[in-house]
Amino acid sequence: MKDHFRIVLVRHGETDWSASGRHTGRTDVALTAAGIDQARRLPDLLAPLQLDDPLVIASPRRRALDTARLAGLAVDAVDDGLAEWDYGDYEGVTTPEIRRTVPGWTVWTHPCPGGETAAQVAARADGVLRSVAGPETRRDVVLVGHGHFSRALMARWIDAEVTLGARLAMPTAAVAELGHEHEYRVICSVAGPRRLPARHGEPIR
Repeated sequence: MKDHFRIVLVRHGETDWSASGRHTGRTDVALTAAGIDQARRLPDLLAPLQLDDPLVIASPRRRALDTARLAGLAVDAVDDGLAEWDYGDYEGVTTPEIRRTVPGWTVWTHPCPGGETAAQVAARADGVLRSVAGPETRRDVVLVGHGHFSRALMARWIDAEVTLGARLAMPTAAVAELGHEHEYRVICSVAGPRRLPARHGEPIR
């Protein structure tokens, strides 16, 4: 029996909306051809983790379920709690478009009218972590989901404010390993397709 379990976060592959920077919460968009290729390459990122019969839980969105299938992950359960941030009126809108009327807007620091607040997302992330990381847990868990919510999970795993997610990267088809070092919860690694460095002044999403 293992002394400590790990939680592995997997973000879905590219979609047309993620490629164009449109906030994608409830909308059920499909993977692009590039996203399908990314998903098929996920086993190469997962292999070094040497997962042994993990519990696999996925968001109900097709982009997450298709990514799991293409990556060869057998989904044990689908959990609405893993859905992406609810962007409300900003669904399908890009950050530069929002900033035309709300200067300096980011999802981490400003409201999403009609959607979730950062505090609500933090509470949802805490609920997901409690459900898969109880004191009796000894089995690795893979959570297949989304970008912003995975970053929220990473922040809450290390007991940080959810807004720390603004400083954590989770590109499409990336894998993040959350684990333990002694008595502390730690972010062990984040790996994914090569991401070009942001240009100076590029907005934080």
